[in-house]
Formats: sequence, structure tokens, C-alpha cells
Amino acid sequence: MRSTKRYLALAVAGVLLAACGHKDKDAPLAFVPADTPYVVANLDVLDDDTRKAMLAQADAQLPAQLAQLKSTAQEMSAKDADTANLLKAIIAELDGKSIETFAQNAGLNVKGRSAFYGLGLAPVLRFELSDPKAFDAFIGRLETAYGKKFETATVDGQNYRKHVVTEAGTQVVIAVVGKQAVAAVLPADAPQPMLRQALGMDRPAKSIQDDDRLEKLAKDKGYQPWAIGQLDLTRALPLAASGKDPFFSAVFKAHAEAESAKTGEPVANRLQIPPSCETDATRIASRVPSVSFGYTKLDAKHQDLRWDVALADDITKAFTGVKVELPGLGAAGDAPFDLSLALPVAQLRTFWGAQADAVAAKPFSCPAMLDLNDTFAKLGQVSQQAAMPPFGDLLGLRVALDSFDAGSEGSTPKFTGRVVIGSSNPAALLAMGRMAAPALAQIKLAPDSKPVALPQEMTATLGQPVSVAMSDKALALAIGQGEDAKLGDLLKAPAGDAGRMTRLRLSGDMYLAWIKAMEQKSERIAELTNSVGHEEGSDDSDAQAVATRKAAAERSKAQFETMRQQAERIKTIDGEMHVENAGMVFTSQTELK
Repeated sequence: MRSTKRYLALAVAGVLLAACGHKDKDAPLAFVPADTPYVVANLDVLDDDTRKAMLAQADAQLPAQLAQLKSTAQEMSAKDADTANLLKAIIAELDGKSIETFAQNAGLNVKGRSAFYGLGLAPVLRFELSDPKAFDAFIGRLETAYGKKFETATVDGQNYRKHVVTEAGTQVVIAVVGKQAVAAVLPADAPQPMLRQALGMDRPAKSIQDDDRLEKLAKDKGYQPWAIGQLDLTRALPLAASGKDPFFSAVFKAHAEAESAKTGEPVANRLQIPPSCETDATRIASRVPSVSFGYTKLDAKHQDLRWDVALADDITKAFTGVKVELPGLGAAGDAPFDLSLALPVAQLRTFWGAQADAVAAKPFSCPAMLDLNDTFAKLGQVSQQAAMPPFGDLLGLRVALDSFDAGSEGSTPKFTGRVVIGSSNPAALLAMGRMAAPALAQIKLAPDSKPVALPQEMTATLGQPVSVAMSDKALALAIGQGEDAKLGDLLKAPAGDAGRMTRLRLSGDMYLAWIKAMEQKSERIAELTNSVGHEEGSDDSDAQAVATRKAAAERSKAQFETMRQQAERIKTIDGEMHVENAGMVFTSQTELK
């Protein structure tokens, strides 16, 4: 009896485990081939509270973004009326509505799953719908505004729309398949098997959902399931370089035909791709096999991202154990703008010299990559020249700004802060500075981190005091009243840990100040351009040129308004980059107000 119960319990457990491990056979990822060169998808959807908060943020930015789109459409009207009309139709769908209302009108499921991927190199987007009929009506409205109806076609009972772009050798394909929408850019003469697979009528022999690649990637890198992407360069580069990919071949052929029409050169000549191109592309991809990214935290107040760049073993080994003695690289900064950048010239010289030698020993032979031979030869020369002191002694650079004021129109921006130049021989840096500015000979500086004020004749143009200090690993400058008192702690800040290459901190207020400064400069340039354009006899004095400049100015103003609104929401942005055994890692943490 006990054995019967035990077997029954095991059977029930097996059923439950099977149910838990069941995968949705119609999920977007089920249609993505396991050998796709690139993919971006969500494994799960955001919780209701976070989604509502992010939609609210998007709604707040929407008016400024629509103003930018309107300006772009206006400028485009004279050159490409059809595309301008299409853009205006999209604007009309969004204008005066929330993002969620727009999604409902278009039949899009804001709680759905989606996948953007490559069928070979051909891009395919598949996403879930809440109302297939509403989506079909939405596409119809865009067609009407565009002024050209897509062709309708059928493949084995599946209806779809298509629009052939002859000059690009491609076609845009849009279809509703069940409760999902599919949009793809395929070769204009895509064979039926490719079309069927793009539409999802034929499943891949093995999908990316089957091999759990994104799940494994998320677990390994700490990505959350809301948006994960990967670019597999070992697949993408050889496909493009070999000319064997149907999508790339179609685009390449269209370009060759266009060039042939201009030059008279036979198309066949331009289509020839030597086998060495695939070999060289594979060689390059082996150095940087893949790139991936994902959110590590995402909620109403935080947007944290991580990017991973896989590298060949010899590249990572050259930097993973390097500890750069740059003060501040080992800890997060606290200034409104604080950037620490490792520049270990000794290690960089060795690394780039080795790369240059490798290319010299085995040059690239693909015609499209011959320039790389010259590039690496120059890198080899630069790496040798960089051995000269004091450049060969450099360790890195740190810039910390406490204030930034763009000033009034036409005036020079003012700032206060500190600059640290890391070096294994800071005395040599000081000696070079004395050669360039003899007034520096007046000051006596010891490697004790104590600040010394620079002579007034050297700081008059800045209109504020400047001090310098030195330690055994760095030379530092302080610009502004009271900044000299911070030099001691600055030079004693922790150096970088193994593999650390960069740290960044930026406050939202500093970011906003920069945007305002760029906007002022942009407006000044526009004014000067307009004044030149209105000069008597100027080629730009006609009404069309004036209208073009006006539209460009309006678009620029809308762009800055969008940037300003985004910056006003930001409290801080922190980032860092380091090298670990698997490759190079970039992380960023954005905290919102």
C-alpha cells in the first residue's frame, strides 16, 4: 500500500513538474530560429504598478516628442510628400492621446510579449495583439495617409500586405497571424519557404525558446526578464561578408545596380565577393564574438542597464588583472559630474603593439577590409611613440565638476572643479608643464598632496583661483574658490581595483545645465546662419532656403525641449566599465526624481 502511494505521489509530482516546465508554443520566441544572428525580446511582462508608472513618464514626454515629429514632417513635405503624410498620420494617431489609448486604438497589447530578431539578417518583428481587427484598421489608416495602399497577397491561405522598395531590393511584409502581428523586411524576391517562416507558418527546426538561450543569459549576467538582447557576431559578420545571406545579397545587388547605372561598370563585377571576405569576417568575429544587454533593475524610480561585450581570451587576460593607480577610480564620485577614465599607457602599448604585429604577420585580404591593415600599422607606430615620457607614464584622468554655468549669450561658460592626471612619474608631467609655461617655475611643489596656488598671471583669463597639488601617483588642479581644500582628499581617493577602467556620475541638474548650454550655442549658430543667408547676393536668400532653415530651427528647438524634459526627470546617472574573464562589462544606474 505504501509503495502504491509512493508511486502515485511520484506520478503526480511528475505531472506537476511537466506542467511547470511547459512552454507556450505560440510565444513570439517560439518562432525565432536558434541560429538567429540577433534578437531582442521580453521573457516576462512588467507588473501593473511599474508599467503604469513608465507609461505616465512616457505620456509626460509625448508632447515634446510630437512637436519634434511635426517639425520633421513639415520639413520633409517638399522632398517626400508620401513619407511626410505617413509621419503625419502616425502623429495624428498619437496627438492628444495617452500611450495606452493609442495602443488600444491600434490593437496593441501593452501587457504582451514581443520579439525582434533576424531571419538570417532579415529583420522580423513579432508582437502580441489585444485586438487583431483594430490593428488591421490602424494599418489601413496609415495606408490612406501614405497615399499608397500596400499590395495584398496570400501564401497558402495566409493573407498579408506587402510594399516593394525596388531601389533597396526589399519588401516590407505585414500580417496578422492569430493574435499576433508580424512585420518583416525581406528580399523583394523572397522565396516562399522564407516568406512562410517569416510569417510563422513554418516553425524553425529548433527555436531560441527551445535552447533557453535568453534565460541562461539572464541568469549568467543578472538581466531581468523584461527586455534582453543579443547580437551574435560570429553569425552576423560572416553572413554579411560572404554574400550568402538572401537579405544582404538583395540589398547588395540593388546597390550594385544603382552604381552600375551611374558608372557603367557591369553589375556582375560589383557582385563578386572573394572567399577571403568570409574568412576575414570570421577572424574579426572571433575577437568580439557577441554583445548582449538587459535591465538589471526597472521600476518607477530606477532604470539600471548592463551591457556585456564578449572578448577573446588574450584581450581579457591583458586587462582583467590590471589595477590602475588612478585616485578616485576605485570609488563612486560625489561631484555633480565625476568621470574617472583609466589610461594605463604601458599596458595599452603592449596590447595594441601585439595586435598590430598580428595583423602585419597575417594581413586582411578581403578588399572591403584592406583599410584595416593600414589602421593597425598606424596603431603599431603610435604604440611605439607613446613610450616616450611623460606620455608613457600616464595612468588615467579624472574630471570632477562642482558647478557649471553656461553664462549669457556670447559669454564663456564658467565652471568650478578639479582635474587629476594619473601618472607613475608626476614630476615629469610637472617638468613638461614648466617648459610650456615658464611661470610654473615660480612654484615649489612636493609630492605631499598639499595645494599650491598658481601665479595670478596664469589664471587671469579664468577669473578665478587655480591651485595645483602632487602625490606620488598624480598631478591635480583645482579651479574655483575653495576647490583647493578638496585636493588632498582627491589625491588620496581609492585607486582602481582589478580590471576597472571607467567610473561616471552625473546629476540631473548638471545634465540639464549642459543641455541649456548646447541649446544656446545651437540658437547662436542658427542666427549666424540666417544672417549669412539673407545677405544680398547669397545663394540661400530664396524663400525655399529660408523655409528650410526655419524648419530646421523648429526641429532643433523641439529636440532640445525633449532632452530638457528627460533631464528634468533625472536625479542621478551612475555608470562604470570593467573587464572580467568573459569580456567587457558596462553598467548604468539611472535614478529618477
